[in-house]
Amino acid sequence: MGYLTGLEEYLDENYTNSIFDQALDSKHLWEFLLHGHRIVRAMVLENLTYDLKVAIEGQGEEVLPKIQVKLLYPADLSNSARPLIKIDEKTKELGMDPILSPHHRYFIKNKSLFPLMKEKQVVFFTLLEGEIIRGIITGFSRYDITVNLKGGISVTILRHSIYDLRNKKGRCFLKSFQETHRDWEKSDLYVL
Repeated sequence: MGYLTGLEEYLDENYTNSIFDQALDSKHLWEFLLHGHRIVRAMVLENLTYDLKVAIEGQGEEVLPKIQVKLLYPADLSNSARPLIKIDEKTKELGMDPILSPHHRYFIKNKSLFPLMKEKQVVFFTLLEGEIIRGIITGFSRYDITVNLKGGISVTILRHSIYDLRNKKGRCFLKSFQETHRDWEKSDLYVL
């Protein structure tokens, strides 16, 4: 049974991190892309277990269920980030809601993400409502995946909002596909 060099150390250091803690600590406005194609600019006031207490710009406080959050980035990046987020109309037309049960989500194994990140491969994430995020994975935790878009613009995708992940060649990296194809074993990081 082989392993990926550096994966365990990476997970020990990063797996419990949350972008919501980072947003809370920053005391800055963040732009949140929510289910239902709602976009809000808000400051995180409190990171609760399943919800975020936020102060929405111009609207006051609101409690957002975390399951509703698809993607976020610092609000000062919105003019750069928004034009880079494309929509896959076929996925959008499926009208998918947030997937409450973790067992029914479109899961990506850490051992698939780690080589993609280390090898700086360009990847395409498709979210449940059709958003396409093209970029290079720069980090991941149990809850989220950070991707650098064109120009190094950093956005964070919530793992529960992912519908698909592919590389430039169209290779799928969802757990359902990788359980059989095991692409991580083809990485130079893989040691027997």
